[in-house]
Amino acid sequence: MSYARPDALVSTEWLADHLDAPDIRIVDGSFYLPAQKRDPKAEFANQHIPGAVFFDIDEIADTSSPLPHMLPPPEKFSTPMTGASRVWWMFRAMGHKDVAVLDGGLPKWMAEGRPVTDDPTPPRERHFTARLDNTLVRSLDDVKSLLDGKREQVVDARAANRFRGEAPEPRAGLRAGHMPGAFNLPYNDLLDAKSGTMLPAAELKARIKAAGIDPARKVTASCGSGVTACVVGLALYLTGAPEAAIYDGSWTEWGGRADTPIVTGA
Repeated sequence: MSYARPDALVSTEWLADHLDAPDIRIVDGSFYLPAQKRDPKAEFANQHIPGAVFFDIDEIADTSSPLPHMLPPPEKFSTPMTGASRVWWMFRAMGHKDVAVLDGGLPKWMAEGRPVTDDPTPPRERHFTARLDNTLVRSLDDVKSLLDGKREQVVDARAANRFRGEAPEPRAGLRAGHMPGAFNLPYNDLLDAKSGTMLPAAELKARIKAAGIDPARKVTASCGSGVTACVVGLALYLTGAPEAAIYDGSWTEWGGRADTPIVTGA
């Protein structure tokens, strides 16, 4: 079974065939949690797909917010010429819909022996007017009202033991557990464990259904800091479900406050 909206993914084979196409821009949005102690910008400088530019989600962000890599205002997003599903969602949230994720990313590209380089890519400026699509982003107050009114399903992409409150959060100072009424669909359950590619459409649909999610109803996805929630958003998009919104503050905001309801257990 093929994806309902295949435009959101391209294969490594497709990219290799279009590497020199004048209308293709390659953006590397690599991201790692602080505990991983990896520097994505330094790793990009050392090796990246030829022609790629680095998209720093911590720099192209609302740096006035105490929360990490929050969506920037439209005027900031359209100014820079600088995890992939997060970049995909950010472009869509800012009104640019012609964007796709490289399925399997740089690891699959390199595993196949495809070329990488340490040459910097000079930015090619193009005019872009960012217009925020409010249907694709949710605030803390939005999520509170969703939980009260059940207008949208809230889906948590964190690991099951974090969702249940059995494992500590990787960021200090956060309470453990999940939002009342939220569904749990760990983002890595949507990826092939060996290749890192998105699962086939039928398997995505099965895992979405097994999590108790109604694919006909809109979802607001959450995670630790608004990055892996976008994998859930991408999976829903690929399967033809209503396009999901992302709770940008995610658990860093919700679990870091004293005035938000939290439950533990399954």
